[in-house]
Amino acid sequence: MSNDQFLHQLLHLPTVLAAQLSPDSRWIAWMWRGVHQHIDVFYAPTDGTQPPVALTHTPQATMLVGWARDGRAVIVAEDHDGDEHVRLYRVALDQPQVLEPLTEDRPAYFIRGGELHPDNTTLFYGANVDTSTGQLIEPTWVYRHDLHTGDRRPIARPERPAWGGPSLNRQGTHLLYARQDRHPAGRQIHLVDAEGLHDREILNFGDTVKVAAKWLPDGEQILVLSESRTGAAQEHKSMGIYHWPTGELRWLIDDPARNIEQAWCTPDGLIVVDEMADARHLPTFRSPQADHETPFPALPGNIVPLGRAPDGTWLGLYSAATTPTDIVRFKLDAHTPADLVSLTRGWERTELDQAQLVAAEDFRWTSTDGLPIQGWLYRAETNQRRAILYIHGGPTYHSEDRLNPQIQYLVAQGFNVLDVNYRGSTGFGLRFREAIKEDGWGGREQADIATGAQALIAAGLAAPGRVGVTGTSYGGYSSWCLITHYPPELIAAAAPICGMTDLVVDYETTRPDLRPYSEEMLGGSPAQVPERYRERSPINFVHQIRGRLLIIQGGQDPNVTPENVRQVVQQLDAAQIPYELLVFDDEGHGISKPANQERLYRCLATFFDAALSDEQP
Repeated sequence: MSNDQFLHQLLHLPTVLAAQLSPDSRWIAWMWRGVHQHIDVFYAPTDGTQPPVALTHTPQATMLVGWARDGRAVIVAEDHDGDEHVRLYRVALDQPQVLEPLTEDRPAYFIRGGELHPDNTTLFYGANVDTSTGQLIEPTWVYRHDLHTGDRRPIARPERPAWGGPSLNRQGTHLLYARQDRHPAGRQIHLVDAEGLHDREILNFGDTVKVAAKWLPDGEQILVLSESRTGAAQEHKSMGIYHWPTGELRWLIDDPARNIEQAWCTPDGLIVVDEMADARHLPTFRSPQADHETPFPALPGNIVPLGRAPDGTWLGLYSAATTPTDIVRFKLDAHTPADLVSLTRGWERTELDQAQLVAAEDFRWTSTDGLPIQGWLYRAETNQRRAILYIHGGPTYHSEDRLNPQIQYLVAQGFNVLDVNYRGSTGFGLRFREAIKEDGWGGREQADIATGAQALIAAGLAAPGRVGVTGTSYGGYSSWCLITHYPPELIAAAAPICGMTDLVVDYETTRPDLRPYSEEMLGGSPAQVPERYRERSPINFVHQIRGRLLIIQGGQDPNVTPENVRQVVQQLDAAQIPYELLVFDDEGHGISKPANQERLYRCLATFFDAALSDEQP
């Protein structure tokens, strides 16, 4: 198989991006990449008796938002070329590929969520618009939308922006939503009735404390995951059940030794506890009443349970570096991946040989201040002593043992690749995640990455002057930081993708709901801490670049906007720093269309092949 064929097969390998069980668990819907022209939504019965059915088939990326309460339809969202100004649609299971519009096309505002009432005529979502005036606003208000009359009215009006949309209970009586009115670092939970008559704060453990809440099926109990019980700092999350009619809160897990990353409820009322250790999932489940937990099978790779089918068989997402994320049926006595039964049968849709994929190795090193750092190492078949650092976005995110087509292609081109989990990443506990805020963006997490390059050189996996760096979003920002602050002997080339260059420009031009994140991570707004924003903006240090530079940007990106590139290009030209520029006009935050990814990955391989050749210093 040629390189072009291998890349094409990689980008058309069916991969599940997200999945949800229907309220009765008879069906499962998911977002599938690699089957059609772009991402589409499919569904199948959970008993595995029927093949997947495409609910959508469009040129744009279609996102699964959720299920109708009767389980007979799904809500999906679609934007235009990644601009994130989505329109919501209803798609009935018995009318696949018939998208019924629920909201307007190309809204000027951003819609968050989309919950259909059991009456199927009322829709709830968040939007940063005042519909009485048509004016865009900073906060995301919660709207009640009558689909018959078209009437929209806000039922909750937060004062400040906050990320996320409302969540309606199964009975359709009340909604949960998050506020960040008190402090950018905190998150409090509000409860509002479906008519908007009573909106009140129900979960607040401190102004700077984040709390998450999810409905249990009875519509009265709420699963709570908080970073503090009392407002005092703690290095673990506590999990409990809150009963909103009485205000009773019962803590189920409060163990400093456990790193609970997330928790959620299955449609039949069980609680899945997603504990993590070193970026690996260690899930368990329990009932709200029981005191004991049952572990899920410990298998190579990761399994993320979703819930049980009516026959009692569990369904979940299984992934590994050599296996695309798939929906599987499994029993609790599964011992190997061979015991998992694919619901999608995705491998039947590809000619790619699994043996062509490279496994991820756990790789460790120590940062400049002694902090242990972990990453995933992918070794090229022949060690040419050249390497690429792959930096995940977020930064509140992590890389795990999961198939990444970009990494697999670069490894096939002869590069060793190290996927870095720097401080600030999730998956290693609250203390590690919060450590990035001690310095703010552009601090010691960049040293974590740079020392990863040194570790590769020390291990003989790269020679001095033959290490490059790339990543998207915060990974793009990190690529900019490294190429502007480290010599070419350590970082010889950078290919930032949709990365921030000027943190003030980014703050002023990004989506409103993302501004509090910048304030949390940098200790305030540009007006409050101007020097911090200046010194952490790579644009102010481009004159120091001595390595090779390839800039990639999505033309429709509302997150890290093209203004970041326009400004930095002016500074590069003024400093007479050479660079290459690749703009995808039909992409948003990240390059996601397979045809564009094919072009991008070839360009990256060509760029790094030249930049990290033997002739480079």
